[in-house]
Amino acid sequence: MSHRPSPGRRSVLRGSLAASAALTLPAGLGAAPAFARSGRPEARWGVQTGDVTTDSGLVWVRADRPARMVVETSPTESFRAPRRWHGPLLGAGTDFTGTTRLHGLPSGERIHYRVLLADPDDPRRTGEPVTGTFRTVSRRRRDGVRFLWSGDLAGQGWGINPDLGGYRIYDAMARLDPDFFLCSGDNIYADNPIPSAQALPGGGTWRNITTEEKTKVAETLAEYRGNFRYNLLDANLRAFNARVPSVIQWDDHEVRNNWYPGEVIATTDTRYTEKSVDVLAARARRAFSEYFPIRTLRPGAREGRVYRVLRQGPLLDVFVLDMRTYRNANSPDDQTTDPQGILGREQLEWLKRELARSRAVWKVIAADMPIGLVVPDATEGRPHFEAVAQGDPGAPLGRELQIAELLRFIKHRRVTGTVWLTADVHHTSAQHYQPSRAAFTDFEPFWEFVSGPLNAGAFPASPLDGTFGPERVFVKAPTASNVSPAGGYQFFGEVDIDGDSGELTVRLREQDGGVLFSRTLQPGRVGQ
Repeated sequence: MSHRPSPGRRSVLRGSLAASAALTLPAGLGAAPAFARSGRPEARWGVQTGDVTTDSGLVWVRADRPARMVVETSPTESFRAPRRWHGPLLGAGTDFTGTTRLHGLPSGERIHYRVLLADPDDPRRTGEPVTGTFRTVSRRRRDGVRFLWSGDLAGQGWGINPDLGGYRIYDAMARLDPDFFLCSGDNIYADNPIPSAQALPGGGTWRNITTEEKTKVAETLAEYRGNFRYNLLDANLRAFNARVPSVIQWDDHEVRNNWYPGEVIATTDTRYTEKSVDVLAARARRAFSEYFPIRTLRPGAREGRVYRVLRQGPLLDVFVLDMRTYRNANSPDDQTTDPQGILGREQLEWLKRELARSRAVWKVIAADMPIGLVVPDATEGRPHFEAVAQGDPGAPLGRELQIAELLRFIKHRRVTGTVWLTADVHHTSAQHYQPSRAAFTDFEPFWEFVSGPLNAGAFPASPLDGTFGPERVFVKAPTASNVSPAGGYQFFGEVDIDGDSGELTVRLREQDGGVLFSRTLQPGRVGQ
């Protein structure tokens, strides 16, 4: 995303490419859907659930050919007397993907489901069922809530490496049996090709599973679709998706590094023949909406947006932000007025309203970019900035003005229990924001926790901007840039809210699940 000393944290892959042949894919997984008349429809890319509530949820699938989606649910694995849901006809218009909304489900219960793909011309001909399970949100406070978050998958050319067992971090996350997983953006790296192999620092070779769509930067709708499909080649991710509902947001790499609305790609960037980022973003957004179960992006959804609030019972509301679609252009970010900012006025006012009306004990603000970490954007001349902070520790400037307005609102409306979660910067850390350390003081103290990447290059810790008084309480990051997943530094975070006490505990974890840092926050308090 940013102006950083070369190589940039999320620039395209770095290092020498080894000369070896591409790895062989399972038949049909990386190719276009088969239209063979023989056989039955198959769901080779697994199943997903998303945006689960107390009584509903979305189930996603992709077929290998035209098919009718059917979902059956049951309270047990036996599927005796299942409830049946007739879903959409899956065809080329949605890249053979589709979602079915389940509703009227029991609260706080485990739901077993299976997806059947039927031949549109003969409903009796169905493929092998693909099964999954999820828990609906509980209305009972005593049940508590536990979820995970992270971001940044398959970046800098580090893709699915069969020698290392693929995306193993998903297996570690699945073992914690969370209620849901929050992906804080960069679900793909559409601007980072994945070679068959690349050299590791100090010797050795990283091997990748590859596909045709990952041989270049994504520009066409088909190429964006292929980027989302690529990650589903990993068995760990497919198994995780079948067990854990997702809450998905996006950031820049779903389209292109550091993009903003209205951007025109420089003629010197010969990787792109399409120079309008708005055109690329429209294609990417369509593919994004096809490959994830997001209620506000479903066909016919009135909102048609990524930002939304997901109410997770009496203990938790999750406010999913979109810090990409409505932002102003990346710049030196030192203007003294900035009505658009990084959220846009409409989204900011929505967030204020939803925070004010929330009655949940904890309000998690899921941001796809950090607040006080300086994230540059590479440009000639004066430095430009990609996130909120610009390194000036004085009074708010540029996008900081919008965040100051939000923090002031939270204080004066006495909104308690706000916690910020993000990814983006390819290391893990915990920052505490305190007015007594800040240039802007009209806010209540709060925490921001950072985790990631899931499977991408790791980078040194970002510098802090003192405007809102952050103190870095914990950080783990490499000293070198673009450390491969083989070198470690892959992270995810856990949030565990106790149903009896209401305490919220954040744990920052490594790839294997080991706890690096833990902090417990008390409900109804500020300045912890």
